[in-house]
Amino acid sequence: MDTRLTAEQAELQRSARQLARELGPATVGDLDDDVRRKRLVAAVRDAGWLELRDDAGDGAPLASGVEAAIVAEALGAAVADVAYTGPLLAADLARRAGLAPARSAVVAFDADLRMSGTAVAIDCAEDTTAAIAAARGQVWRVGVGAALPGADLTRTLRSVDAGTTAVGTLTDADLVQWSALGLALTSADLVGVMRGVLDVTVGYAKDRTQYGVPVGSFQAVQHLLAEAHTLLEGSISVAQHAAWAVDALEPAAAVEAGRVAKAYCARAARTVCETAIQVHGGIGNTWEHIAHVFLRRALLSTQWFGDDGVQLRELEAVRLAPRVGAA
Repeated sequence: MDTRLTAEQAELQRSARQLARELGPATVGDLDDDVRRKRLVAAVRDAGWLELRDDAGDGAPLASGVEAAIVAEALGAAVADVAYTGPLLAADLARRAGLAPARSAVVAFDADLRMSGTAVAIDCAEDTTAAIAAARGQVWRVGVGAALPGADLTRTLRSVDAGTTAVGTLTDADLVQWSALGLALTSADLVGVMRGVLDVTVGYAKDRTQYGVPVGSFQAVQHLLAEAHTLLEGSISVAQHAAWAVDALEPAAAVEAGRVAKAYCARAARTVCETAIQVHGGIGNTWEHIAHVFLRRALLSTQWFGDDGVQLRELEAVRLAPRVGAA
């Protein structure tokens, strides 16, 4: 795997980060700014980012998992309140089932993707009336209802109506590879969240003074931020590998790379976000400071496609079960 970005990928990263910084929320109050949010939604749509996993004409996606993850990370770093991962996963699922591009959202069911258990439509656009789901080897179109309360203030959850309609079929390989994309995108979002909250926190540590000196000069603060930065760097490595693996490796290997990334990034993101709040001190625990918005977003991305515990159990079953049987 070559981790260097191509010229096109580097330009995508630059433009995505710039757009997210300019139109994403800079404060908690900005989350109530409908004019800004509509501009952000229009900009993401016009940039063509929701079409990255559409059919290129030969059954393959227009862009690889790497390009999709680049945008996911940029939006996560700015806690951008725009639907991206949900519609992108819906489009990828529709392509695999030979359906017209879907711009809705993805329904998450319980861990083994049965149509039983609690279901919720994640990362919905404001005008979403239907979502798409994968279960039992089929693709289903599912009606969605009212918005649901949730920890994440930047992405919309909706209830799922009882009625479902089967609209296509999936091979086992397609379902596994689609799951690998979901793991890669949620891991990339977590990397972005860590990067964004660390930028805010390091800036605060440089500017905030106590006893006449910046708090960032205190060794205890330096140690906290150094550990957080180390966790971010490790997360970048595993998340990049997972994004590359989506299209470059066989489905089983791709989903394994995604599980490793998700387990590492989920644990790292919680530590980094909690460290950020700690370094901010009292102000970091207030509603008005944006630090908690990063933590809230990390909590949803951690749960989507399974948290670190789920991933570690799945990895254990794959890696250790054959050895136990042989013994």
